[in-house]
Parts: sequence; structure tokens; C-alpha cells
Amino acid sequence: MRRSLSSNVSTMLVAMVCVAVTAQSATAQAKAAGSAPSFGVGYTDIGPTVGVGGLNGASASFGGRFEHAIKTLPDMGNGILGVQVAAEYYSWSASGSGAGFTYSSSIKYIPIGVTANYHFHVQDQPKFDPFVGLGLGYNVVSCSYSSNFGSSFSGNCGYNSGIYFIGRAGARYFFSPGMAGYADIGAGGATLNIGLMFKIM
Repeated sequence: MRRSLSSNVSTMLVAMVCVAVTAQSATAQAKAAGSAPSFGVGYTDIGPTVGVGGLNGASASFGGRFEHAIKTLPDMGNGILGVQVAAEYYSWSASGSGAGFTYSSSIKYIPIGVTANYHFHVQDQPKFDPFVGLGLGYNVVSCSYSSNFGSSFSGNCGYNSGIYFIGRAGARYFFSPGMAGYADIGAGGATLNIGLMFKIM
């Protein structure tokens, strides 16, 4: 447990340092350009994420986010509707022994999901983009098993592929018009994800 917690903390610290270093450079560029970054209709971005929590035996997940802002919702506080696609990968191994018997197994998860996100309109804070989202995803699960008795197979090992519900809240903070720090928390994939998003449209 201590080793898993230490690994999680180390992963998050490394990711945060990378974000901070890149953000400092991006902020300087934004000031020089004199432009105001924001999330608006037509905005599209993509970027990598690192996730922790809710990953069974895995310490961290690695994946990405892609989102496109579709339209303004004037009847819902002038928020913006966006559609987001998320994908992650994580894996872990387990082994054991007893009475002359040893075994090992490897489990891999690839959750892929789509959410409809509501982005709040924050007056006078164009750099800050908070949102909530709901959607569905599909977990692609694979597993391999072997033992010293010569038995081996590929199957579910008690873990099955299937559909899952996604509910999350998150935010972007724009360091420049083309780049934003990103974080989300919720159900579906890793509990907490952080990353960097890069504007492509």
C-alpha cells in the first residue's frame, strides 16, 4: 500500500512539474502576444493526460482527451456544449505462491468514452473554463495467466470488458491561446486526471 501511494504521489509530482515548467514559458509567450485565451464555440483541442485512483492494481493511467465546442446554450446560463472523447491505458500484474504452486497474471485496461460537457460561462475570467460532463464508455479488458503446473490461458481473469457510466467535473486554465492546463475528477476511468491541452482549431 505504501509503495502504491508513493508511486502515485511521485507520478503526480512529475506531471505537475512538467505542467508548471511548460506553463511558465507559455504564459510569457501569451503576454508578449497580448491575446486573451478562452473556450468558445468552434474551439477544438487535444492533449495527453495522466490519471490516478480507481485503477485496481495499477498505479497510474496514461491517455488523452479530445474535445470540440459545439454551441452556446443561452437558456442554460450562456454555457457552451462540448463533446469530448477520452481514452486511457493502464495495467498491472499479480503473482502468488503456496504449497509448491506459483502463478502470475497480467491485466490490461483500455477505457474509451464519450461525454457531453457543459462549460460554465465565467464572467470576466476567460482563462478559466470549468465544466461538468456525462456520458458512456466501453472498457476493453484483456488478461493472461500462467502457473508452474504448465497451465496458461488468455481470458478475463474475473475482469470483463463492458459498458460503463461516466460522470465528471473538471476545468481548463489557459496559459496561452493555444495551450491550457487540464484536470478532471469523477467516475469512469481514473478518478483524477491532469494534463495539457493544445488547441487545434
